[in-house]
Amino acid sequence: MGRRKKRSVFNVDGVMDFFNNVMMEKPYLPLLIPLVLMLWALEKWIFSLSNWVPLVLAVWVTVQHRNYQHRMAVEDLNKKWKRFALSSSAETPLEHCEWLNKLLIEIWSNYINPKLSLRFQSIVEKRLKRNKSRLIEKLELLEFSLGSSPPWLGLQGTRWSTFGDQQVMHLGFDWDTTDISIMLLAKVAKPFFGTAKIVINSLRIKGDLLLMPILDGKAILYSFVSTPEVRISIAFGSGGSQSLPATELPGVSSWLVKLLTDTLAKTMVEPRRQCFSLSAVDLRKKAVGGIVYVTVISGKKLSRSSLKGSPSRRQPSSGVDGLREHSDDKDLQTFVEVELGELTRRTNVRPGSSPRWDSTFNMILHDNTGIVRFHLFEHTPGRMMCDYLASCEIKMRYNTDDSTTFWAIGPDSSVIARHSEFCGKAVEMVLPFEGVNVGELAVKLVIKEWQFSDGSLSFNNLRVSSQSSLNGSSNFLSRTGRRIIVKVVEGKDLITKDKSGKCNPYVKLQYGKVLQKTKTAHSSNPKWEQSFEFDEIGDGEYLKIKCYTEEVFGDDSIGSAHISLEGLVEGSPRDVWIPLEKVNSGELRIQIEAVRIDDYEGSRGSSYSGNGWIELVLIEAKDLVAADLRGTSDPYVRVQYGNLKRRTKVMYKTLNPKWHQTLEFPDNGSSLELHVKDHNAVLPTSSIGDCVVEYQGLPPNQMADKWIPLQGVKRGEIHVQVTRKVLELEKKPSVNPDTSLTKAHQISSQMKQMMIKLQSLIDNGNLEGISTPLSELEALQDIQDEYMVQLETEQMLLLNKIKELGQEMLNSSPSLSRNSFGS
Repeated sequence: MGRRKKRSVFNVDGVMDFFNNVMMEKPYLPLLIPLVLMLWALEKWIFSLSNWVPLVLAVWVTVQHRNYQHRMAVEDLNKKWKRFALSSSAETPLEHCEWLNKLLIEIWSNYINPKLSLRFQSIVEKRLKRNKSRLIEKLELLEFSLGSSPPWLGLQGTRWSTFGDQQVMHLGFDWDTTDISIMLLAKVAKPFFGTAKIVINSLRIKGDLLLMPILDGKAILYSFVSTPEVRISIAFGSGGSQSLPATELPGVSSWLVKLLTDTLAKTMVEPRRQCFSLSAVDLRKKAVGGIVYVTVISGKKLSRSSLKGSPSRRQPSSGVDGLREHSDDKDLQTFVEVELGELTRRTNVRPGSSPRWDSTFNMILHDNTGIVRFHLFEHTPGRMMCDYLASCEIKMRYNTDDSTTFWAIGPDSSVIARHSEFCGKAVEMVLPFEGVNVGELAVKLVIKEWQFSDGSLSFNNLRVSSQSSLNGSSNFLSRTGRRIIVKVVEGKDLITKDKSGKCNPYVKLQYGKVLQKTKTAHSSNPKWEQSFEFDEIGDGEYLKIKCYTEEVFGDDSIGSAHISLEGLVEGSPRDVWIPLEKVNSGELRIQIEAVRIDDYEGSRGSSYSGNGWIELVLIEAKDLVAADLRGTSDPYVRVQYGNLKRRTKVMYKTLNPKWHQTLEFPDNGSSLELHVKDHNAVLPTSSIGDCVVEYQGLPPNQMADKWIPLQGVKRGEIHVQVTRKVLELEKKPSVNPDTSLTKAHQISSQMKQMMIKLQSLIDNGNLEGISTPLSELEALQDIQDEYMVQLETEQMLLLNKIKELGQEMLNSSPSLSRNSFGS
């Protein structure tokens, strides 16, 4: 009897755990229980409905209790297995993975190869252009395919190991392929000339790979244990644009091997790791940039003796030395430099071994990935230089489900990983400094927004797009379809290099070959409110921004930046604060808008009518670079308008020439390019700068007076006046038909005489006298070109006028109009 009573006693703790678990999983249960009790009371005491209420309740409680027991058993087994794995063995036995290679073969050609080829193509192209060989002046990627042969994984088997709480998979990596196809077009540097095709047709990468699942399986980190073995086989093609024979350029093969090896060592060798996201949702959005707020919070356990120099070089110190070092750490003054790409920002200096900075910086991402580096420096009062102490870094990546993954190197090369489900969510991390055993840095990162190629933005868990297409494709138009309007609004916190604290900033904008310049302000927080227009180029071209301060003995750079214009949508201006790179402070407010050329010019009343011409007045230039050894130049301007080429006279021995020449071209919308050259009688001419004159947005018959900075050189500006002439508003002076034939014969006879004179000088060996007839011959050629352009302009205007008169006659005569439609 006693035993039966003991067994019948309820386990109160177990019942309470069960009901607490049910309440957590079923939050609506408090509302459901009173409803069930009310129905049961109605059925029992007022009128009988049925007997189903107690039965359903009993079945529901039984199912819930069984699920609870099953879940508790699973959790208990997981805890026992984890405890057994950590205590008994750090590694699992080797496992064969033939199935993995078979699966990889099946999905490589149609799925993995296209994705990896597209992903690696942009990375390879950027690195090749950034790290060119000395023999190569320009490099272009023509073709990129990883071929049909996938790498072999785990030929010797795979195994799992545990590193703290982190699970790590070890497997071999062997990729030996001969059907890879990577083709490069290289322009050979001086003293050689020509182009050559470089074909990479064989690749071998062999090493030991580590895979680390993080964030409960949301992503995988991968890296090599050590620098892998790399071999590359290349061939030199011929044909097409090839101008060099199909022979090997010396050093190219070793340069490519070194470049690939160094890239892998810096990015994918322990403890440097790459991340592969395993998102459950793919929104099919291509992130092209973003804005991230980086906050440096505080440091901890900073020690001058432990952070300076290599730990292996430091000698053990005595107790007295340790006390002295500990007291010296109180006088330690440190600051942190934050680096993202070419953008750097610096915190204030704070004292002590546990400083607190609480400095937040607005930083720009130009891709869907980025690395934020933190460099710790010691500041010593009275010294110009600061001592570098240590560094750490955080990597971030946009995921296809609109989330962001952050990862970093933890203590003892472990992993620190965080996940932000949406923009605006703060992520805090405590990072150890790399290469030392002491010191920590607490930071916080917030992704303010991601920018996508279709013009939409993602911020605060929302995705905004003013004109998103139905199929998610890009709204990017052709390079002649739109115009980019860039407004430089204002700046703030610009640095001052003048001892008096004065700042005279101005901004240069470069988009393609077009260079524009703002007026000079006189404040470290200037306001310009100036707008500039550019024809859209596309192809991933960046808007480059350079900020200068005007000084007496030469202008100083106070920062630069570049903005991706990909994804601009008409009717949706972008207003952003751009932090300046290569300086410690300073931001510019830029407004960018894309408009259709037809709509924009139509709203201004300046649409191209096809019956006008361009009048270009080349006035003067100033501060040109010296191309001759005597410190001067002999400048002239070569003007190219579509297929037409013109030139000014040569101004000898001056860096500030004055031409005052007027040139005219038929208005067909072509690009108007100016190339400033240094004249040489015998040797080839050298370039001393070029620029593009923007005229398309000008109203009819309104002259624009511009000083345009020359690009491709350190200094120099050219002063021009450009006008779009329209026939209806202003009559163009015509060529006298009686004198046109006589003038053409005069130019032809003079050129023949000069050619005879030049031939006689060559036959007599008088090379010194060649320069004078050559200059006269070039002047006659310019006169002939000018006359031909004038004739072509008159012909075009005459044809347009005939067409307009015919249209007026057709509109004024109803009978002709009906006959034309009837035919």
